[in-house]
Amino acid sequence: MKISTFIYSLKQGFKNIRRNKLFSLASVGTIASCIFLMGMFGAILANFVHIVDETEKNVCITVFFDEGIEQEKIDGIGEAIRKRVEVARLEFTSAEEAWEEFKVEYFAEAPELAEGFAEDNPLANSAYYDVYLNDISMQSALKKHIEGMEGVRKVNASEVVASTLTDFGHIVSYISIAVIVILLAVGIFLISNTVMIGIAVRKEEIGIMKLIGATDFFIRVPFMVEGIIIGLIGAVIPLIALFFLYKNVILYLVSEFQTISNKSVFLKIDTVFNVMVPCALLIGAGIGFVGSMITIKKHLKV
Repeated sequence: MKISTFIYSLKQGFKNIRRNKLFSLASVGTIASCIFLMGMFGAILANFVHIVDETEKNVCITVFFDEGIEQEKIDGIGEAIRKRVEVARLEFTSAEEAWEEFKVEYFAEAPELAEGFAEDNPLANSAYYDVYLNDISMQSALKKHIEGMEGVRKVNASEVVASTLTDFGHIVSYISIAVIVILLAVGIFLISNTVMIGIAVRKEEIGIMKLIGATDFFIRVPFMVEGIIIGLIGAVIPLIALFFLYKNVILYLVSEFQTISNKSVFLKIDTVFNVMVPCALLIGAGIGFVGSMITIKKHLKV
């Protein structure tokens, strides 16, 4: 495309928007609303996924050993488990460490009661491994494998937690796809109507341009530019609103709900908007482009 053609198309695109102010504003408002909802839903979803990921990282399988097993054998079991692809990390707790943790938890208010066990560790056979997974959905397979290892007495795993977190992730993914598809369809529909009005207003002018030899591409580009401009404007407005909304909501949650903020680490604003900004601009421009292309194809036969 020549620079002169591009400048002409850009001017005509803005001129079309001014000619159809009401429909253009309606389209901008609708796209802005769609992208605002997408952005808000996306930010909430990203934080939920982040919280679920953090929760999954703290879910582990606990491995206990046969009574009287030697430390060398325990180390061998640990090395075998560590080599598994499902395993993210392994933490070993000796019988002595297990007893110290038990005393802190259950004898904190009466430490003198624990002194009676000074020479006889009641958890002498309670050394264990905490096995953390890369993917919690692999928990069941890993549990079965470890249970079959020689020297392993028992394996504790929370099947309900693993199943719930996995199912939750699937449900959130399906809902996300459905919401995004609906909002995209609404945006494309509104852009199509706006461009269609522009074509109707300029129908006679377009006919004359064709008679003097203007190509279809030359006629179509201004309407494509119009759609893209409307889409970009409709994307910028909600981005500004979402930036301040997200920032203030996180500050409010952190300041007012100390317990929640300590347990759930929210994503930083930079992390969210480094992804949200290009996505929103691309979606806005894409909605405008697709909507205008669909309408031009249907209504530009003059």
